[in-house]
Amino acid sequence: MSEENIGGEEGIIEERRKKLQLLRDKKKAYVNDFLKDHYALNLHENYDGFSKEELAAKNEENVSIAGRIVLMRVMGNASFATVRDSSGDIQIYVSKNTVDLETYEDFKTWDLGDIVGVRGKLFKTKTDELTIEASEVVLITKSIRPMPDKFKGLADIETRYRQRYLDLMSNDQQKNVFLNRSDIIESLRASLKERNFIEVETPMMHPIPGGAVARPFVTKHNALDRELFLRIAPELYLKRLLVGGFERVFEINRSFRNEGLSTKHNPEFTMLEYYEAFGTLNNTIEFTENMIKNACEIINKTLKITWGADEIDLSSFRKANLSDLVLEHNKEISEEDINKISGKELLELFESSVEEKLIQPTFVIGYPVEVSPLSRRNNENPEIADRFELFIGGKEIANGFCELNDPDDQAERFREQVKAKDTGDKEAMSFDEDYVIALEHGMPPAVGVGIGIDRLVMMITNQTSIRDVILFPQLKS
Repeated sequence: MSEENIGGEEGIIEERRKKLQLLRDKKKAYVNDFLKDHYALNLHENYDGFSKEELAAKNEENVSIAGRIVLMRVMGNASFATVRDSSGDIQIYVSKNTVDLETYEDFKTWDLGDIVGVRGKLFKTKTDELTIEASEVVLITKSIRPMPDKFKGLADIETRYRQRYLDLMSNDQQKNVFLNRSDIIESLRASLKERNFIEVETPMMHPIPGGAVARPFVTKHNALDRELFLRIAPELYLKRLLVGGFERVFEINRSFRNEGLSTKHNPEFTMLEYYEAFGTLNNTIEFTENMIKNACEIINKTLKITWGADEIDLSSFRKANLSDLVLEHNKEISEEDINKISGKELLELFESSVEEKLIQPTFVIGYPVEVSPLSRRNNENPEIADRFELFIGGKEIANGFCELNDPDDQAERFREQVKAKDTGDKEAMSFDEDYVIALEHGMPPAVGVGIGIDRLVMMITNQTSIRDVILFPQLKS
């Protein structure tokens, strides 16, 4: 009886559980002694180029693969199935002539979603499809619940996020996004290692929230009977390493910010932060640009990409001053008006009227010190920080600056942050005394950059929601 005639998912599950019980009775349920030697993709790469006759003449030794049945065509004395592993699909052929009768009769009762192991020789069918003629087939894992519909996939977007395993199982396009994400991260890592950066790990639980202006998650260490905070950024620990003598460090890290959910924000996210002693802001801007270009070219083979409704050209990055951009996009405001408002008000104006309009790659410079509590002051204008933010597609992709290494200046800025916190700013920083002490030992001049990995992957893979590039995003109940 086909599953279409059983009647609903509950009927399918009941029928499959009966099959599972028979396997349990025979002690053949959930076996773990099948060893695979090949992947579908490698077999296609190595043998698709041979003709049917050439493949038969090679008389190759047995190959072995394992994966999930995603298609079955059961006939009388011989049947075909498609097996999918992590690399792709390959067809198998099972007949009474190649396996014993009991195994073949069992095979005909297996279901889509079952995980199987197959050994046999390669041949090509009349339609020139590479196929394994099975001399052995083993049911490794019985699938109790049915797979998503082959053609419709997962129509419900909530299910795609909450049960990502079903999404990956049925949606090759979405699976490729995460494969590309891995390649993008590896490209970033390779770029850094080529410049002799070393990869490090710093704490995820902090005694004091710091390294960024954000609201933290609070937890408790029972044995120490003290509050701890999930890190909002690794910055202050990475700069402690500069004090210790590591001149080029980076961390690909998970950070946490107690903020709302949106297509651009997830409270748990991935950042790349890297710090270079004796670096300059301009050299770091150039390196950041090249690193992003390299990652994009690896995936897209071009620097002209589409992100949502926007056509973006990554071959050309521009640099612009923050106050100039505010004037450019607010014709009713004069330069005299700009000079009268506070740094915080200027930034708010930029965020509300300019940020989302920066579609083509733009490094924004000239940030007020007031909104850059960890940045070094500019030599020519002490009210301005040596800082940049990179915007592409109307979204912030990276934030970088020359690090503040004057301990007295840093202590004063911490005090200003504490005042802001005391007046109700829940995102303001605390006073990190140990970090100030570290600076008093002497930190070399340095440049640091943070890149939002999730948004970078969104851009390079043309995804408009951050949930589509995070395997298990945070969702409302």
